Order: sequence, then structure tokens, then C-alpha cells
Amino acid sequence: MSRDGTPDRDDVLAMLAGLDGRPPEDVPEMIESMELAWLVHQVEQRYGVRVQLDGDQYGRMTTVSGAADVLREVIGMPDEHVRD
Repeated sequence: MSRDGTPDRDDVLAMLAGLDGRPPEDVPEMIESMELAWLVHQVEQRYGVRVQLDGDQYGRMTTVSGAADVLREVIGMPDEHVRD
């Protein structure tokens, strides 16, 4: 977790690894649609928020690094993207 309490790259890798029980180091950089749905669900569960993404944000979440960037942005944003 980053210093500001939002998910970092290692957190994203760990959450994606949990989908099928593989080690985080075996998670590829590219994220498929099922993995993305799982990731958003995991973030909502772990951080106690409801994540609402627009099309641009979803488009940027095709990689682990991109997903980490978007999630840090969205969780740190006001209510329009994240709701308790």
C-alpha cells in the first residue's frame, strides 16, 4: 500500500494473483476483462469504497501499472468516483 493508503503496484499484483491462486510474480502485465472485474471488486472490499470508473479510466487499466495509477487517482478523488 502506498503511503497515502491507496493501492500500489504490489497491491494490484497481489489482488490479481488471488484470482487463481498464483504467485504475484507470475501475474502478467496485461490485465484481461475478468481480471479487471475481480480487481475492482477486491479494491471495493479491501478499501471499503464503491469504485465508479469512466470509459477513459477503464481504458487505462489494461496493465498492472495503469490499474495501479488509476486506482490511486480514483480512491483519492472526491465522491463522484468513490463512494462509501
